[in-house]
Amino acid sequence: MSRVRDKLEAALARIDDPKGEGARACLTVYREPARAAADAADARAKAGVSLGPLDGAIVSIKDLFDVAGEVTRAGSKILGEEGRPALCDAPIVQRLRAAGAVIVAKTNMTEFAYSGIGANPHFGTPGNPADRARVPGGSSSGGAVAAADRMCDISIGSDTGGSTRIPAALCGIVGFKPSRQRVPTAGAFPLSYTLDSIGPMARSVADCANADAVMAGEAPWQLVAAPLANLRIGIAQGPPIDNLDDVVGKRFPAALDRLEQAGARLSAEKLPLLDAMAEVNAKGGVLPAEALAVHRERLARRADAIDPNVRVRLERAQKITAADYVDMVQTRANLIRAMDARLADIDVLAMPTTPVVAPLMSEVATPDDFARKNAMVLRNTTVWNFFDCCAISLPLPRDGGLPAGLMLVARNGHDRRLLRVAAAVEKTLAA
Repeated sequence: MSRVRDKLEAALARIDDPKGEGARACLTVYREPARAAADAADARAKAGVSLGPLDGAIVSIKDLFDVAGEVTRAGSKILGEEGRPALCDAPIVQRLRAAGAVIVAKTNMTEFAYSGIGANPHFGTPGNPADRARVPGGSSSGGAVAAADRMCDISIGSDTGGSTRIPAALCGIVGFKPSRQRVPTAGAFPLSYTLDSIGPMARSVADCANADAVMAGEAPWQLVAAPLANLRIGIAQGPPIDNLDDVVGKRFPAALDRLEQAGARLSAEKLPLLDAMAEVNAKGGVLPAEALAVHRERLARRADAIDPNVRVRLERAQKITAADYVDMVQTRANLIRAMDARLADIDVLAMPTTPVVAPLMSEVATPDDFARKNAMVLRNTTVWNFFDCCAISLPLPRDGGLPAGLMLVARNGHDRRLLRVAAAVEKTLAA
């Protein structure tokens, strides 16, 4: 019996399908190493040995994770040309391999992970699984497409402002952003040292929970759905539910009705701390300042080789002063504590992951349109990186239409509780 090897070969066939998005979603394909890992997993199964729930899972990793002997491109032609091969695997890659995961590919991404649209002019933009004329969402674009199109079971991305949750929502799968400190970011090409976090995307909450535990270095645990009866779900008011498009505007309240019918206690929650966050970001933002620090020399030397939609954001950050950056970091720390206290009386906060469905690629073809749509898809997710919370995007029931996501947010460190709640919500919405 070759259960894992057969599953791998099916995944490789999907990657290689000329009618699919494999060439744009997967930038490096590890055919022979993956086959060896799959055969090893099958041999362990035959011998009655298991390395845990990820043993034999087909996994892809974002193009910004170090793999020994390879240049880490981070979706960039410059890094691909000038980078030095990594000396060792990133810690999360080491942990995945040790858990028996079969790493099949490195997946496409927005250059430097710096946009929520998922476009890449250097390697091509993978088409959305629901409509190939639409963007996949980013920055973990290829990973979301790979998981949704069954080129892998689980895809590992990074999330600095929504980069696992946005593509998961727009592609119709689950995307998890853990509490930032849970998973080591060493060996992951940085966007923001303060905000970067690493999380999984998959077609189920259970697969995300298993991958998260492995990457966090924790023992496997049994995901048991939390009871929805009397679960306290706060519905974020204000900006998170403003200007929803027709699809999201109908599906989000419909999902809330189903959760309330299942016994959850819903409450409207005003969040004036979002205004305080906006005041901080009006000075330029922590993320842009740190991204500029990473890329300043590269920007000065080879600006023309950088995606123009990324380059303009890096150039804008040049106006941020050191004093403003320090002030933003200090103020943010106070606001994180205030938001943690604000969320203490609810189990999870709920809102749409993105206020709109995936834009058409033609709708982001000009710089102004791109910037406007990018700000829109990032609007709800980036909040929770700022406030250092954990969050998950779940597919809203779609009845054959375009995908949209429901985001659940919990306090930092409450990841397992959030995953248990997400499992219950997932089951209820699928019923």
